[in-house]
Amino acid sequence: MDTVLVDTSVWINFFKDIETSANNFLNKNFTSIIIATCPTIVQEVLQGIVTDADEQIVKLYFDNLTKLEEDSYKVATEAADLYRILRKKGITIRKPNDCLIAVYAIKNNIALLHDDKDFTNIAAFSDLKVLKV
Repeated sequence: MDTVLVDTSVWINFFKDIETSANNFLNKNFTSIIIATCPTIVQEVLQGIVTDADEQIVKLYFDNLTKLEEDSYKVATEAADLYRILRKKGITIRKPNDCLIAVYAIKNNIALLHDDKDFTNIAAFSDLKVLKV
């Protein structure tokens, strides 16, 4: 079974039931892949929730996912390095947290499922593997 890091952009669409190719992939493969998350994704998803009831539902989802754990200072410096490398190539990542998420995927050698064009740019100039769906 393949492990896939599912980005915030997909989770937002998943919980709002918005149809995208990445969300369709997640829905179709929910039980046939190992779904991973990282602290940055958990924070981004939870901070956008409005009601306490919805927060509890989302937390239940995340409690059952594979949690990627890395040294936070190493991830931060590697994400900053990645951001700077991309900037030197003329690519500005709109949300620096995307570099953190990318580093988690790279360090764990797993693919990222996303609905965010910044990850396509990151993958073009790094070892980030993205699922093409």
